[in-house]
Amino acid sequence: MSAAGVAGWFSGGFSEAGKIFRLFLEVIRGIFKRPFQFREFIEQAWFIASVTILPSALVAIPFGAVVAMQTGSLIKQLGAEAFTGATGVLAIVQQGAPLVTSLLIAGAAGSAVAADLGARTIREELDAMRVLGIDPVQRLVVPRVIAMILIAILLNGLVCIVGIAGGYVFNIMLQGGTPGAYLMSFSALAQLPDLVMATIKAAVFGLIAGVVASYTGMNPKGGPKGVGDAVNLGVVLTFLLLFFANLILTAVYLQIVPPKGS
Repeated sequence: MSAAGVAGWFSGGFSEAGKIFRLFLEVIRGIFKRPFQFREFIEQAWFIASVTILPSALVAIPFGAVVAMQTGSLIKQLGAEAFTGATGVLAIVQQGAPLVTSLLIAGAAGSAVAADLGARTIREELDAMRVLGIDPVQRLVVPRVIAMILIAILLNGLVCIVGIAGGYVFNIMLQGGTPGAYLMSFSALAQLPDLVMATIKAAVFGLIAGVVASYTGMNPKGGPKGVGDAVNLGVVLTFLLLFFANLILTAVYLQIVPPKGS
């Protein structure tokens, strides 16, 4: 690739990032506009929940089991079996649950939102709304983004509960742990800010997934085939942004909130 091609690629990337950020600002501004599309919000929240609740629960069970087995094996080698429950809970609450939630929100809900908005775009529904003086961002995007934030927070709690329960069962059944030691170790290392930070992560991930999915859906290229390409682009781009956001939020959290007992 020539230097001009590389420069054009970077220029296009920064241009797309700027457009996504502009849509983000429009969504924030649209949240405070009235009237709020409450019915659209309820419909989208119900739809997103219906396509993500069962996969989240099914993914959380083996995930919690794997975390319990890995941490249990490592803790046993270190001779600190009493902290098996605490390490498993920290791994699930701080990192596992928000990431599982983000992947399902981006993969299931984000792709559905991008496909819906993309179909509306190629049918010129958004242009018709603008002609009638209706803001598509406030009418369609804002309810979907808020719905994704809300469902992401609820899914994060669900994954935490199911993951911890799965880790508990597998630790007791396969690793010979005792229920009392597993439960009592919760308070050894875990603390309330861990759950608060996990909830904040889920909300941020839902916001990112909603904005990116809406942007790619509203800007398909090439007709119906472009809608499929936009859905794929939205999912991949959301995954990248979510992992970078998780890295930044985790680094900030570890600097602000000291580990318990330090």
